[in-house]
Amino acid sequence: SRTIVSTLQFYFIGKKCEILQDMNRHLDAVLKEQRALRKRLIKPRCQESLPIEATFHKYVVDLLTEAVTFIEKLESHLQTVRSIPQIPNIMKNMDTALTKTEVLAMELEELAEQILKWRELQKEVYSD
Repeated sequence: SRTIVSTLQFYFIGKKCEILQDMNRHLDAVLKEQRALRKRLIKPRCQESLPIEATFHKYVVDLLTEAVTFIEKLESHLQTVRSIPQIPNIMKNMDTALTKTEVLAMELEELAEQILKWRELQKEVYSD
């Protein structure tokens, strides 16, 4: 049953990775057109588009500000998305490191016990 749970977990992680890789490819394509997008955002488009009612001007300005901010931060978002497929490997390495640390801690405890026993023996030898 535990094997089934871990298999299902890996299956869903795999599915999530596929979805994120698709998103990554899409964001890569958007990034390639970043320069063109910036030009289109900066260029006045009054003649080409429908007029916006005055009551919505504030929202349009806010929306454009958000869009420009998103485009500026796109590279860091892409870096984050690119690192996601490596997470299972990182987790495996962390598990291995944790196991090694636990083994070292046990060995250290054993060594400390041996040292304490040796000290007691030395005290007995010198007291006699």
